[in-house]
Amino acid sequence: MTKTDSDKADLYVAYQVAVDKEKQWNGYGMGGGVRWGGMATATSSTINVGTLVLDLYDPTTKQLVWTGNATKTIDPSSNQEKNQKNLDKAMAKLLKNYPPKQK
Repeated sequence: MTKTDSDKADLYVAYQVAVDKEKQWNGYGMGGGVRWGGMATATSSTINVGTLVLDLYDPTTKQLVWTGNATKTIDPSSNQEKNQKNLDKAMAKLLKNYPPKQK
């Protein structure tokens, strides 16, 4: 594919990005379990989950021809280079099945 600003593009690319917060629970146990007098504890933390949706449209028919999405845990306050690498991996995974195989 080649990016163009022309009105005669073969495909239009649309994308949506969302970040949502989710609770993550981590459970830990020691010993023989509650039944035999063991100990267990659980902690919760809030994680950011990012979702990217990529849609390709045929501009002539105005029909969706392909869609893909990727979801990844992200940390906006962490190293931006690491976040970019995670984004690159998510995009590679998202586009792994593009172009679709002919039937």
